[in-house]
Amino acid sequence: MRFVRRLMGYLVSGFIFWLPVAIVIFVVRYILTGLDSMGRELLGQFLPERFTFTGFGVILAIAAMILTGLALKETSVGNPLSRIPILGVFFRRGGETMTLEKLTSLSPCLFLLSPTCPAYGMILSEQAVSLETERARFALVTVYYPNVPTLVTGQVYSVRKETVIRLGNPSREIIDILLYGLRRPDSIQYLPWEDESEEQFKQRAKSFGLV
Repeated sequence: MRFVRRLMGYLVSGFIFWLPVAIVIFVVRYILTGLDSMGRELLGQFLPERFTFTGFGVILAIAAMILTGLALKETSVGNPLSRIPILGVFFRRGGETMTLEKLTSLSPCLFLLSPTCPAYGMILSEQAVSLETERARFALVTVYYPNVPTLVTGQVYSVRKETVIRLGNPSREIIDILLYGLRRPDSIQYLPWEDESEEQFKQRAKSFGLV
């Protein structure tokens, strides 16, 4: 009986592994078969049937996608599409987009998303603020606030410097926390700003739960 239970456990584990693999293979095969059929049918309008071999339709579809992408990214054809929310990012010709590689190179932080809600973010830059000809007593920090679970989509906030706590943890540890806390560091390390005294830092960190 124990042997049968163990055997059923192996069966279930193998089934769980192979089911998504089989679904992916089925979907890919279905798409490729459809593309090949449509492509060969289109080629059949211009070439004799004996010249439209299996696979030509897929090659034609891939070539059409590459040429379309080239037109959308390198010419003004894609400008109207670049204004579409979210999807427009793929059609922009200028500017930068957030990537996981860039995200891991930024300094992590906690910032006050609201007076009672610290949120994890990544520091993009710091700007001084001037009032007419005099420099203000506060500065602004531009913070990237990633959406979960995509991370490479998010919002950019300009927040007062005193409402931002730099973190000494590597960015990858903070990313692990954002991904539903599947992995967590032993502790969160608060760091002061370079021009901040220890007393100022301790006083300011009270807003983030440090007493």
